[in-house]
Amino acid sequence: MQNRSRWHAGLTEYLGLAAALALLVLVFSLSTRNFFTTTNFTTIANQIPALLLVATGMTFVLVLGQIDLSVGSVLGLCGSVLGVAITQWKWPAGLAMLAALGAGVFCGAFNGAVSIRWRLPTFIVTLGVLEMARGAAHAVTRSQTQYLGSAIDWVAGTNVLGLSLPFLVALAIVAASQFALTRTVFGRYVVAVGTNEEAVRLSGIDPRPVKLAVFMLTGLLVALAGVIDTARFQSANPNAGLGLELQAIAAAVIGGTSLMGGRGSVVATFFGVLIIAVLNSGLAAIGARDETKRLVTGAVIIGAVILDQYRHRLERGRST
Repeated sequence: MQNRSRWHAGLTEYLGLAAALALLVLVFSLSTRNFFTTTNFTTIANQIPALLLVATGMTFVLVLGQIDLSVGSVLGLCGSVLGVAITQWKWPAGLAMLAALGAGVFCGAFNGAVSIRWRLPTFIVTLGVLEMARGAAHAVTRSQTQYLGSAIDWVAGTNVLGLSLPFLVALAIVAASQFALTRTVFGRYVVAVGTNEEAVRLSGIDPRPVKLAVFMLTGLLVALAGVIDTARFQSANPNAGLGLELQAIAAAVIGGTSLMGGRGSVVATFFGVLIIAVLNSGLAAIGARDETKRLVTGAVIIGAVILDQYRHRLERGRST
C-alpha cells in the first residue's frame, strides 16, 4: 500500500513538471514564431548534456543531505587536463579522457574524504575545492584556452536522428541513475542517510562509505560533463563551468529534490534541466537581456525552494 502511494505521488510530480514544461513551451511558442520548431528543440537537447550529468550527480548529493559547490570548477579542471594532455603532452585522445575522468573522481574523493575525516560541513569543504580546482585549472593551462581542433570532434559530432551522442549518453545515465537510486541497496542507503544519518549508524550501517561513493560518483559525472563540454566547443577553457553549480542545484530543486535530504528523483531533475533550458532559450528568443534572464531564473529557483519548504512541512504534518 505504501509503495502504491509513493508511485502515485511520483507520477503526480512528473505530470506536474511535464505540465509546467508544456506551459513554458506554449507561452514562448505564442510569443515568437521560431520557437516551436524541430531545429530549436534539437538544439536545446544537444546543449544540455553537460548540465544534465552534473545535475544528476548533484541529485545524489542533495538526497544524501549534503551539497557540492565545487562542480563547476571541477568541470573546468577536468576539461583543462583533457586539453593540455592532448595539445601539450601529446597523449592519445583516449588516454587524455581517462586522465580527465581520473581528475574528476579524485576531486570527488577529496571532497568526501575531507568532510568525513574531519566531520566538516560539505558546504565549507566544497567551497574550498571550488577555489582550489579553479586555481589548478589556470595553473595547468597557464590561464590560456587550449584549442583542440578535431582531436575529439567525434564525441560531440556524432548524431542519431539529429540528437547528439552526448545527449543520448546522458539520457542513458539518467535512466541508470534513477534505477540505482530507487531500485538498489546503494540507493536505499543514500536515501536513508539523507533522511536520518544517526538512525542509519545505530542500525549498524556505516554511512561513511556511502558518502564517499556519492561524492566520487558526482566527480565522475562532472568529469564526463567536462569531456563533453570540451568536445562541443573544441577547446578547453580554464573558466569553463562558472556558475554551473547553481544551475545544477536549481534543476534538482525544481525537480523536487529536497534540500533537507532524503528525497529526490533523477528523472524529475531531468525535467528541471529541461525547464531551465527551455526558459533560457525562450527568453533569448523573445530578445530578453542577460540580466532579465538571470532575474527570471533566480525567481524560479526561489519559488522552487519555497515550494520545497511547504512540501516538507506538509510531509512532517502527515507523519505526526
